[in-house]
Amino acid sequence: MSFDSPQDARTDAKRRAIIAVAREVFLSSGYAAASMSEIAARLGGSKGTLYNYFRSKEELFVAFMNESCEDLLDFMDHLPATAEADHSMRDDLIELGVAFLSSLTRDSFVAIHRLVIAEAGRFPELGRLFYENGPARGRQRFTQYFERVIAAGRLPPNDPQEVGTRLKDLVLSDVYTRRLWGVLGPLSPDELRAHVTRSVDIFLLAFGERD
Repeated sequence: MSFDSPQDARTDAKRRAIIAVAREVFLSSGYAAASMSEIAARLGGSKGTLYNYFRSKEELFVAFMNESCEDLLDFMDHLPATAEADHSMRDDLIELGVAFLSSLTRDSFVAIHRLVIAEAGRFPELGRLFYENGPARGRQRFTQYFERVIAAGRLPPNDPQEVGTRLKDLVLSDVYTRRLWGVLGPLSPDELRAHVTRSVDIFLLAFGERD
């Protein structure tokens, strides 16, 4: 059994503290106006120390994106990919959709998406960084999940990437864009589950269920 050294723990804690402050600065000031100097000042340290952990504002933004997206994606690794006595494919997909949409419509994640949209016109690399560290990773997780589901015979053979994309799009349909535009408030748990259930039922009409 191995343990992280105290130095490793301090380094990790410092990185997390930097990312937490960077989150505040990016969301309040925008990517363009945010500076390493301001982040260092809020941390109470020197800019040189900050650069010891992150070599550029872009690298710090990537770390911020990674941390923000990780909990959004982790839940997919815990969903059953093989048939179980008390699980149906429909139930599993509803749970997947509820967890995904609940995470994506949180105020904190909506704020990140709005930041990227506001800045991407002037900073195209920001859109690329967001896509590679968020949506692209989510697409890969959906694809991997459906590879396992299809291999287990729970859904008919199909392109797992297309299957994952179609489910994701149905779950997000209408709700997420209106949430992003600020014309839809947070859904109640019952409203969110009802929307996801309708989306999953439409999905299964197209891609079939084998339970």
